[in-house]
Amino acid sequence: MEDTIKSRKEIAEQYQWRLEDIYRSNNDWEQDFSETKKLIGDVSHFQGRVGENAEKLQSCLALSEKLERMLEKLYVYARMRRDEDNADSFYQGMFSRIENLSIEAGGAASFIIPELSSLEERLVEKFMEENKELAVYKHYFAELFRQKEHILSAKEEKLLAMSADLSVSTKNIFTMLNNADIKFSSIKDENNQTVEVTKGRYGRFMESSDRRVRQDAFKSLYDSYKQLLNTIGATLNGSLKSDVFYARARNYPSALAAALDSDNIDPLVYERLITSVHDKLPLMYKYMKLRKRILKLEQLHMYDLYNPLVPTFNQEVPYGKALEIMKKGLEPLGDEYLRQVEKGLASGWVDVYENKGKTSGAYSWGSYDTHPYILMNYDNKFDDLFTLAHEMGHSMHSFYANRNQPFTYSQYSIFIAEVASTVNESLLIDYLLQNSQSKQEKMYLLNHYLEQFRGTLFRQTMFAEFEKIVHEKIERGEALTPEDFNKIYTNLNKLYYGPDMALDNEIAWEWARIPHFYTGFYVYKYATGFSAATAIKDRILTQGEAAVKDYLEFLSAGSSDYPLEVLKKAGADLTTPEPVNKALEYFGKLLAQMEELQ
Repeated sequence: MEDTIKSRKEIAEQYQWRLEDIYRSNNDWEQDFSETKKLIGDVSHFQGRVGENAEKLQSCLALSEKLERMLEKLYVYARMRRDEDNADSFYQGMFSRIENLSIEAGGAASFIIPELSSLEERLVEKFMEENKELAVYKHYFAELFRQKEHILSAKEEKLLAMSADLSVSTKNIFTMLNNADIKFSSIKDENNQTVEVTKGRYGRFMESSDRRVRQDAFKSLYDSYKQLLNTIGATLNGSLKSDVFYARARNYPSALAAALDSDNIDPLVYERLITSVHDKLPLMYKYMKLRKRILKLEQLHMYDLYNPLVPTFNQEVPYGKALEIMKKGLEPLGDEYLRQVEKGLASGWVDVYENKGKTSGAYSWGSYDTHPYILMNYDNKFDDLFTLAHEMGHSMHSFYANRNQPFTYSQYSIFIAEVASTVNESLLIDYLLQNSQSKQEKMYLLNHYLEQFRGTLFRQTMFAEFEKIVHEKIERGEALTPEDFNKIYTNLNKLYYGPDMALDNEIAWEWARIPHFYTGFYVYKYATGFSAATAIKDRILTQGEAAVKDYLEFLSAGSSDYPLEVLKKAGADLTTPEPVNKALEYFGKLLAQMEELQ
């Protein structure tokens, strides 16, 4: 079959992002690269002298910030050039060079935090009084002293920095197994043609209306992981032990406390999330029963979870139409927000279509010194419209934070990173539901929304509970075999999916294919972020201009305050169970609407 994917040169310029806004040429990049190498050497001149006086402290922080900004800009440009065509060896090399330089810079500047933390808080306050340029670092210093007991000596910090490669080795091994080495058996597709199962195709197979195809793909995928359970069990054990080691090295009571402390979040927030979802699991059971009924199945299996409940709705949405629909959906965010969206769309923010060698999927990224960028592989599917709105949410969050905060506070926490993107998606779905043209379209949208709740709030919380259980076992000195992982994971699936779900044997080893388990206690942020976004969206729709004003302040805050405090500005207080409970109640309302359409 002829390959119809275009080369990069065949994509019209209007559908390509404008990386020239970062560097006009590769020569400009090289000049900054050379200057950055010099800055790395300059930083070392401050070693042992950070606390000499106010001027020395200010000069050191200013130089460190300049170095970090230049590294960010260099890194973003090289990575996004490579993402345009991963087969381009020139940009592969460029990206490799900046990766190495970033590691070198991290080592050279590793003395700064330990030296700062060794200073008396009263002395730093005195320095801020003497040098007004240090005032901008007030929250930065407060955060540093808050975590002081977990910052080690310069020598110990350097050892931990040197161990960074070792700490990610199990993750890297799993990544190679999971992306390069694992192979899946072929199956017969809907047309009885023999096709190889790949990760890229697996999602499409699981959405197939042919149940036999779904089941065969499911078994093909999981049978391959079963062959590697001992090896992957060892890599996951290694990752868990690494988390526990670093937590203990920094004097934390648990790996959970260590992971959440960077955002100043009490582990109670994590535990309340699990409790709140447990309380509402009957809603999930109700959804599973509804899915079983709509699909007319005697028994619902795990491979029946992803096929659309409205398979005949297949509306195409060309990119130009998607832009108009998205802007309509985002109107509740106000004229100023929309003006910035339109300006971004017209100013080279988005790389729209797939081309040969281009990185798959979608993301929003950029540097402090440029506007945000969005990578898409737009294919005129209805889901692509949601992806566009999602990534635009990320980009607008970065835009407002960069415009309103100094570099020090421009990077918002990962804890709140999914809020703006989910607010956009939720507003868009609400708009589409209100303007749906048929019962079929409305059912499709409700199905899409319910699946977001299932995949983000329920499933990610289940993952979070799995992580909590297995880390605690390691902390108690217990051994974890593949059989132990299987048993824990099976019991959680039974709890979360309820009595109408037949637990296929294969689902016991799904843990073996989840990359997020190698970044400890990360996935809960999807669930809390989704819950906060649902609460914020509801507030925007019911309170209007006042809520929009608060929301724009949230977008503009960056990391100038702790994540929970920043979220409170937008009306979502995750120190209480309310946002999660409200989101779960909304899930129940959507479920009721779906049932009414039956």
